[in-house]
Amino acid sequence: MKIIVVGTGYVGLVTGACLSDVGVEVVCVDVDQQKIENLNRGILPIYEPGLEEIVHRNAQKGRLTFTTSIKENIAETDAIFIAVGTPEGEDGSADLKYVIAVADEIGTYLEDYAVIITKSTVPVGSSLKVKEAIADSMKRNGKSIPFDVASNPEFLKEGAAISDFMSPDRIVVGVNSERAGKVIEQIYKPFLLNGYRMIFMDIPSAEMTKYAANAMLATRISFMNDIANLCEILGADINQVRNGIGSDPRIGNKFLYAGIGYGGACFPKDVKALMKTGADNGHPLRMLEVVEEVNNRQKLVLFHKLKNLMKGDLKDKKIAIWGLSFKPQTDDMREAPSILIINELIKEGAKVNAYDPVAIKEVHRYITVPVNYTDDEYTALEGADALLLLTEWREFRLPDWGKVKELMTNPLILDGRNIYNEKELESLGFEYHCIGVGKAMKI
Repeated sequence: MKIIVVGTGYVGLVTGACLSDVGVEVVCVDVDQQKIENLNRGILPIYEPGLEEIVHRNAQKGRLTFTTSIKENIAETDAIFIAVGTPEGEDGSADLKYVIAVADEIGTYLEDYAVIITKSTVPVGSSLKVKEAIADSMKRNGKSIPFDVASNPEFLKEGAAISDFMSPDRIVVGVNSERAGKVIEQIYKPFLLNGYRMIFMDIPSAEMTKYAANAMLATRISFMNDIANLCEILGADINQVRNGIGSDPRIGNKFLYAGIGYGGACFPKDVKALMKTGADNGHPLRMLEVVEEVNNRQKLVLFHKLKNLMKGDLKDKKIAIWGLSFKPQTDDMREAPSILIINELIKEGAKVNAYDPVAIKEVHRYITVPVNYTDDEYTALEGADALLLLTEWREFRLPDWGKVKELMTNPLILDGRNIYNEKELESLGFEYHCIGVGKAMKI
């Protein structure tokens, strides 16, 4: 098979690389000339564990190529994945201009039947717009080539995208023709050998499935964070509460961890886009409005804890930050809580030392205030009045606590991800605060 993947961002590059790794001839297309030149030199635009090795291996074998031209590579193509960005518009909606631009170009150059597969996260009804754009382009160019449009939303977790693609718990496909379904079935056949599910449905339902899944996960996170804040007031422990409710099979234990809110490229954008879809169709999604409100508030809960502990005065205080990306195993800084927290710290006159094992090269695109970025976690602690743990990277889980205490001026730790043990740290002479653990009432 020959497949074109348009877009070499997170979704497009992972999709193209993984498909090529099972023997498919894949051409990855992007309008960004510099990005394509870098990829042809083996330089990837994103960090994702295992991705670089797969890209290099398949590029070397000639199964994975990178170009800026759809026109020169569209001949004898079985399927074209559209995996370009759908940035958030000013009104919260998903901007489809890049998706439609790709559809227009496909209509201009398509020579034979192919399935056009929307991989980008797009609102319900977008595949119809893609179909219309391709048909309009063909009409302008005096062509009449048969094609089908399908929806195949991605459910990749940053930091685990390769395993998610290679061993999917489900593959959701929206189609409206048997022919398109067979093409997509052939594409994914290598990934179904171990019994993983391919779920076929109509196209609008597939488009909605992506948004509904992310909105549900975001809702669980905000719900637990809201309960965690109440736990602190009432003297309960959110970690024990999580174990209690997570053991109920109707609830399960996934996405029940309290913290400093969700970030990244998907949840914030998709929640807003789904809210906009609801509003545009006369059905406001009130629950998601609260989910977003809770999340925005939660991102600063650790800052407010610190400010209270410092009696409202952060001027000239040295604050160490461990972790900047929105989650571990990625360099993604989009909507990361660290951005808001650091901006507030600097606004209050604090001096910030920050370390992240991967995201340091990305921070300048998102954080413009003066921050001292260090080469390791311990250097960030020198003379610190407090340590804020914002991202639960593995290397932060079991530090040398003796060294940590020796380097800090004031042994105060605020754990935004609840990865440390309060009794252990207090026995070592630290003052420790986390999320959702109140002082238990004596009964």
